[in-house]
Amino acid sequence: MNAPTEFARAVCPHDCPDTCAMRVTVVDGRAIKVVGDPDHPPTQGALCAKVTRYAERVHHPQRLTTPMKRIGPKGEGRFAPISWDEAFQLAAARLSAIASRTPEAILPYSYAGTMGLVQGDSIAQRFFHKIGASQLDRTICAAAGAAGLKYTYGASLGMLTEFFAESEVILIWGSNPIASNLHFWTRAQEAKRRGARLIAIDPYRSLTAEKCHQHIALKPGTDGALALGMMNVLIAENILDHAYIAAHTLGFDELRARALEYPPSRVAVICGVDEQVIVDLARLYGSTKKAAIRTNYGLQRVRGGGNAVRAIACLPSLTGAWRERAGGALLSSGGWAPVDTHALQRPDLMPGWPSKPTRVINMNAIGDALLHKGNATFGPKIEAIVVYNSNPVAVAPDSERVAAGFAREDLFTIVLEHFQTDTADYADLLLPATTQLEHLDVHKSYGHTDVMANLPAIKPVGEALSNTDIFRGIARRMELEEPALFESDETVARNAFRWEDKALAGVDWEELKKVGWVKLAIPDAPFAEGGFRTPSGKCEFYSERLAQLGLDPLPDYLPPYESADGAPELAARYPLAMISPPARNFLNSTFVNIESLRSTEGEPHLDIHPTDAAPRNIAEGDQVRIFNDRGSMQARARVTDKAREGLVVGLSIWWKKLAPDGRNANQVTSQALTDLGGSATFYDCLVEVERA
Repeated sequence: MNAPTEFARAVCPHDCPDTCAMRVTVVDGRAIKVVGDPDHPPTQGALCAKVTRYAERVHHPQRLTTPMKRIGPKGEGRFAPISWDEAFQLAAARLSAIASRTPEAILPYSYAGTMGLVQGDSIAQRFFHKIGASQLDRTICAAAGAAGLKYTYGASLGMLTEFFAESEVILIWGSNPIASNLHFWTRAQEAKRRGARLIAIDPYRSLTAEKCHQHIALKPGTDGALALGMMNVLIAENILDHAYIAAHTLGFDELRARALEYPPSRVAVICGVDEQVIVDLARLYGSTKKAAIRTNYGLQRVRGGGNAVRAIACLPSLTGAWRERAGGALLSSGGWAPVDTHALQRPDLMPGWPSKPTRVINMNAIGDALLHKGNATFGPKIEAIVVYNSNPVAVAPDSERVAAGFAREDLFTIVLEHFQTDTADYADLLLPATTQLEHLDVHKSYGHTDVMANLPAIKPVGEALSNTDIFRGIARRMELEEPALFESDETVARNAFRWEDKALAGVDWEELKKVGWVKLAIPDAPFAEGGFRTPSGKCEFYSERLAQLGLDPLPDYLPPYESADGAPELAARYPLAMISPPARNFLNSTFVNIESLRSTEGEPHLDIHPTDAAPRNIAEGDQVRIFNDRGSMQARARVTDKAREGLVVGLSIWWKKLAPDGRNANQVTSQALTDLGGSATFYDCLVEVERA
């Protein structure tokens, strides 16, 4: 007799704006197929190529299914299986010993391996707060852009994705949505069929840029200057909505003075584009009321990333584009969801909260932090690190130092994982975690405005436990008695949102579980009548909060740390700028070990312009070495004008162990931080390239 077929609903957990609803086909307790849910309006039944293979990932033959302890040198990746009882005992003994004398010597390290509010940072954060561990400043991806929006709009807010389909001009700025935001691209294509003009602003002619009407290939890190140049034209030619500016903005006179410092002639030199391109772009944008801007996080991964987002975010308020539901801008919609962060993470459990919270370590400087011997300024040396929802040895910048830090024999390392990643090879304890199909979670999105429930479709594979169960198990063995550490996933999810918020319109957790998703109650044109979440309630061109921090209250252009403008001596030695945007078949380092996806990518490649390849005697298909003072990696050259002159592009992020030379793009990236938000500067990187 054939086993009965069951169907379950789930939510894609990965770090992507789309937050798709999934339908899972289950036969005999095994997930055999995952498709997009056709009933979910943002998903429209479609998943990206990566997540359509999610069942392959869940039941992968190399999936971790039992706890293990290290039996060889760190980095070799040799382990022996143990029981959960022994794993919890080992973890508790080591962490208790450190916490009893120097709790800040313990550090959590996590990011967006899951975007779920339950399995992300609920019980885990409570656990680390309770024992007094150091805090992690989780800024590796989006913090500069989030800060830019905070000081301009008051939060990570923007126009609603579905209305891009009605826009007449769409600037796709620093984004490659074909690879990283599929369902926005669907709306953009619909707008294009209706006659909209699509313009890509990106140093690299990506798959998306190739399908737009125009591609503006500016130098990396110069987006803020381009936005200020557009403002200059809008102001000089009076292409402004004066009524909107007067009623709903703050600081126009000051912004006007700043913009006048950036005439198109100056901006053309900074950005490396024709002056007329800037003028024409500003005129088109300003004269089109249904003009929309879709930015993404690539443009803020440079020194001036926060200011660049601020400058771009000001544009719709200058032209009054916010009056239209098909006008405005979107970087993130995550701020619309009324998440109760305090209830989830319980910072009040910290021993000194709120007057003396524990120290904070920026995750982008994890290499330096792990190698620091400790002093009065830094605090105690890190003696233990617990990694979950991340793979820092592959994804963190300045990778040589990261690996050296994790290789310390005196560093006690626990890794919660699905697979034996580059980071897992350095673990003392390697603990198998459940995937999205095996646990409960609740989600918001940063690309649409639904909140969503994820219910387990299958039982945990092997002996895998959820993140929450693993931290409960360690806490129990450490004999911690705080009730908040032992709340069920159901209870955590029930308290994840402020359900009384008008955006949720009376929905509660039980209702959300029944229906799967709920669209937040947000006006179609959210800022048509102002109502920004800043202290003034207006779009703040001038931010008094920034001024109080001793920072520039107006958006400005800051040249990259590593550029001919910012560091001419360095540029003389390393004349090529390098960016490492996501490969279409990977998502950060997730999915790299799925053979069907990795085989599609083939091997690490480096795109280099013919005028840069020729003097280096580099031909199509040559193996090349990319290097700077921080390190080096190898890749196969693709000689192409997709990369503008002076730029090389290495699509990423490969697991090191699966790259031919055991290295990836983060060998050459730096630990330098952005102007706002303390974010990573992955795309602020100078290198040289030679034949290997």
